Amino acid sequence: MTNNNIYLLSAILIMGVITLAIRAVPFLLFGGKKEVPKSVKYLGNVLPTAMIATLVVYCLKSVTPMTGNHGLPEFISVAVVAVLHIWRKNTFLSIGLGTICYMVLIQVVF
Repeated sequence: MTNNNIYLLSAILIMGVITLAIRAVPFLLFGGKKEVPKSVKYLGNVLPTAMIATLVVYCLKSVTPMTGNHGLPEFISVAVVAVLHIWRKNTFLSIGLGTICYMVLIQVVF
């Protein structure tokens, strides 16, 4: 076995151990009869919305309304995702159909 293969295998092993440890820590800290701290509950309620808002800003940061198609595919797709999520409350459905809508718009319409 070459040094490169040993390096790759050890890197994969280290990443696997770290991933397992990161996933096990919450169960070790908050498992059993222990009460989850209020700050952790608060973050569990607030962070998903904050992450979605961050992703929307990141996706729309390069849209230039004064050139080309004026960002219409992006804004239409965001509207589709928002309406579907409000209507059906299904994250996978809204993200999946929003992505399909965006791809159809940029490949076929615009």
